[in-house]
Amino acid sequence: MYPSLHDNDYLLTDKISYQLKEPKRGETVIFRAPKNEEYDYIKRIIGLPGDTVRVSDGKIYINDELLIEDYLSSDSFTYGGRFWKENQSIPVPENQYFVLGDNRSHSSDSREWGPVPRKNIIGKAWLRYWPPEQVNLLPQVDY
Repeated sequence: MYPSLHDNDYLLTDKISYQLKEPKRGETVIFRAPKNEEYDYIKRIIGLPGDTVRVSDGKIYINDELLIEDYLSSDSFTYGGRFWKENQSIPVPENQYFVLGDNRSHSSDSREWGPVPRKNIIGKAWLRYWPPEQVNLLPQVDY
């Protein structure tokens, strides 16, 4: 999730909110990996159930509208993957979420293995508490 998060960051996860409401676009979530549920991943929700997601010329489009991602570096470029190809519109199925890592060139995410089932989502990352000089609430992205 670099540049938003770094290796060896320790985070608190809110596991209660999603019992009361559905995840939102832009939230950073922890989930059991769809291909191997023994591992937990952390990624950002890009597409919600019912959305159509497309990558074109390095940019993300949700329902044919450009997604402004100010949290990424200005030289960030999003490529397609094995599951999600360049210029391919992917509908996000009911009860599933399309997730991407912030470090797009080095992230295993929905581009490779498809949307994440709602049942795999553990919670929302909300506080970095380690290292001490980096303690902060994780910024919430509002699209």
